[in-house]
Amino acid sequence: MTVAERALAEARAWIGTPYQHQASVKGVGTDCLGLLRGVWRALYGTEPEEVPAYTEDWAEPTHCEVLLAAASRWLIAKELARQAPGDVLVFRMRDGSIAKHLGLQSRIGAHPRFIHSYTGHGVIESSLSAPWQRRIAARFCFPEGAR
Repeated sequence: MTVAERALAEARAWIGTPYQHQASVKGVGTDCLGLLRGVWRALYGTEPEEVPAYTEDWAEPTHCEVLLAAASRWLIAKELARQAPGDVLVFRMRDGSIAKHLGLQSRIGAHPRFIHSYTGHGVIESSLSAPWQRRIAARFCFPEGAR
């Protein structure tokens, strides 16, 4: 099984986990970053760096791209057009705002989908509809070397 396939299998195992800001416990609570952290732990054993406390507005007041910077440190950047299942998608929720949401692409093609943890919904698999696609700020894949 490839790293991407293992990442998707783990993300699917989190579906139904309630939304909880700053949490990362499968079946108990997680936010979008917590979901990615949980997938990372399943693939590599430990998280690559300590995650500092963060507010729900992330770094909007300072306009600092904290999430994109961290993703760039640990994941492999891809061209937006080079879609593959298992890719990590980073989103801007509004034009001109910082990137502060993420998920894993679960299907490509005519009916693309992604898995993410979303306020009020928890971990779900959603249609990667045109409005979501327009919000994609970056696309990454997991590095090789998963255990």
